[in-house]
Amino acid sequence: MNFELNENQAMIAQMIRDFGAKEITPFRKEWDDKQYFPIEVFKKLGELGLMGVLVPTEYGGAGFGYFEYVTAILELSKLDPSIGLSMAAHNSLCSGHIMMFGNEEQKKKYLPKLATCEYLGAWGLTEPNTGSDAGNMRTVAVEDGDYYVINGAKNFITHGVSGDVAVVIARTGEVGDSHGMTAFVVERGTPGFKGGRKEDKLGMRASETAEMIFEDCRIHKDQILGEVGAGFIQSMKILDGGRISIAALSLGIAEGALEASIQYSKERQQFNQPISKFQGISFKLADMATQVEAAKLLTFKAADLKNRGEKVTLAGAKAKLFASEVCVAVSNEAVQIFGGYGFTKDYPVEKYYRDSKLCTIGEGTSEIQKLVISREILK
Repeated sequence: MNFELNENQAMIAQMIRDFGAKEITPFRKEWDDKQYFPIEVFKKLGELGLMGVLVPTEYGGAGFGYFEYVTAILELSKLDPSIGLSMAAHNSLCSGHIMMFGNEEQKKKYLPKLATCEYLGAWGLTEPNTGSDAGNMRTVAVEDGDYYVINGAKNFITHGVSGDVAVVIARTGEVGDSHGMTAFVVERGTPGFKGGRKEDKLGMRASETAEMIFEDCRIHKDQILGEVGAGFIQSMKILDGGRISIAALSLGIAEGALEASIQYSKERQQFNQPISKFQGISFKLADMATQVEAAKLLTFKAADLKNRGEKVTLAGAKAKLFASEVCVAVSNEAVQIFGGYGFTKDYPVEKYYRDSKLCTIGEGTSEIQKLVISREILK
């Protein structure tokens, strides 16, 4: 592996820093306080090519690889993890599913609009009673001539209300059958499809998380992604790549918290010297920096395997597990370093702390990652 940023990565990182200074950082506290989803920011990110990082140029995307993609999520997440989360969900889940399993007609229809964020994407797997146990989903799709009729509900869906197009997994076979679920592309405005309750969350409050509800929603067979019955298998492959996204999100949070801590420790004076001079603080920073570097190596190793078209189930799970736990630990230490000020909203570390916890839950909990890793290494 080459550990230096390539030219595209350096360009993307600087572009995001410049963009964020004007369009994100001044507003992130207001968005967080009000749980406001800044859709206008994602339209602008679409103009910059960041909503179609991985989409091939022939479909209107930037045509980059996973190094550039990880860099983009990382830099956005330093500024505001909510923005990094929504950008990642749009790219890796919705667009990624269509890109990987859609036919040529479906790709030409949806990818150009997703790549520019003319369409905002959503992806629906999780249900109220089936989180990690996705095989027991209760949302059903019943064949009716040239259509399938979908009934049920999804929850914890990023862009569940605002998404213009959603990839939805519904059961078309028996409960628990891994070959009994099918992926459909559903457009907003389709009769019987609507957004539901928006979640009131601890963190990631500027990223919309909501229900999607289906009531006799008729979807033509042309909207099926891949084969009938392949939806669950497809989803597991999508999550392999999606976990690299969450590792990158975690890495951005951890780097942001570490950088804020280093700066504050040099400025904050106690006993007539910067607190960075005290071993109790400097050793915390040393541990944080080492953990962040290790998380970065695991994340970019997984990205490298993905770029080369190799299986990333194990590497993605390792990166997601370690980076997500690191971002919680580093954010926690950042609050400690800031002391009483870390407990206030005047400084960014309390937000990193609240946002970090989602990374150990979304797209497979830490416990699920350990299950995946143990299964892979015990084969």
